[in-house]
Amino acid sequence: MSATIRRIGVQERRHRLGLRHRLVTGMQTDDSVDGVVEAAASVVTLHATDPASVFLSVMARSQAGVDTVEWALYDDRALVRMLGMRRTMWVVPRDLAPVVQAGATLAIAAVQRRRLVQHLTQAGVAADVETWLADVESSTLRALVARGEATAVELAGDEPRLRTRIVAPPETVGANATSRVLFLLSADGHIVRGRPLGSWTSSQYRWAPTTVWLSGGLDDLDPAAARVELARRWLAAFGPAPIADLKWWTGWTLGQTRAALTALDAAAVDLDRSPGVALPDDLDPVADPGPWVALLPALDPTPMGWQERGWFLGEHRAALFDRTGNIGPTIWCDGRIVGGWAHRADGTIALRLLTDIGAEAAAAVHAAAERLAERIGPQTCLPDGSIGKVRITPRFRTPLERELSG
Repeated sequence: MSATIRRIGVQERRHRLGLRHRLVTGMQTDDSVDGVVEAAASVVTLHATDPASVFLSVMARSQAGVDTVEWALYDDRALVRMLGMRRTMWVVPRDLAPVVQAGATLAIAAVQRRRLVQHLTQAGVAADVETWLADVESSTLRALVARGEATAVELAGDEPRLRTRIVAPPETVGANATSRVLFLLSADGHIVRGRPLGSWTSSQYRWAPTTVWLSGGLDDLDPAAARVELARRWLAAFGPAPIADLKWWTGWTLGQTRAALTALDAAAVDLDRSPGVALPDDLDPVADPGPWVALLPALDPTPMGWQERGWFLGEHRAALFDRTGNIGPTIWCDGRIVGGWAHRADGTIALRLLTDIGAEAAAAVHAAAERLAERIGPQTCLPDGSIGKVRITPRFRTPLERELSG
């Protein structure tokens, strides 16, 4: 690492956040597939555990609407929905997908495969569980290739062994093997989640062979090299930051994290008397971008990009997080969280400022809420051609969001 120690305080970190995450006024991308990809890349990847958050995270950083994001996901396929860091679902720019696969997902797949083999063995499913599982996987993949796209239910009809109940003692109630086998096929890069069965807020998807969905599949990369590239992109978007934040975000071991930073020749920095790291060519001062406000959805990648959030969260954790560490919808002003919001059944956005930000900034927040309500819209077109009403309800609900939603 570089021997030069530069001090980067909270204010400069907030300036960098606003600029690099395209939240500063005028930094949003246009309403095009390229604009959607640029918006996603500004935060490396989009947190996709909550499907609606993918769309709202892009909308906060671009002029794109729901239709353009859907096109980027399901027609152009410039974005890929996949398992990644910390065994979390992400939407990833196409060029980054092999990096995430090699740098994070394959290690997760190996752990989950060992667990599934153990559970199948305990359940007495077969004499040679590993051979049985490999055969079921191959048969399921062949069925999917034959169909082109399929739901989990359709695949279980083609390969009845997917319905095998896994009941490992001392448990008395188990579950079908379907979801866990499909999980492994996905984590190993053989299949990918395609279009949802419902609207853009749906979390049920059809499966497709990766080689078909992505025209040849994912390139094979060296895991160590992939970790270096993933660390580089994270530092470019979220740095400077403590090493512990990168370790947490990726789910790597400390040794893997340090090895990636060493390969990058990461520079040591002083984060207000706390050690941090930055890319070696990213030490120049960043100017104040001026006032800005933003409404970010639940599980947005900006607040979920760091483990240590005190420098932008303040004292608002109890109101804005659930008990397991998932953040709800947040209001931002000049690089810090100042409140929360909720989408009500009547289509309006309810707001709660937890910090006094002054009349001018508060007015800007209310104007942003009105624009967001219009962009979400009162209605959405469902896959069957019917029209349904849009209601954004986070998967993981937080105290303030529940209170405001009415």
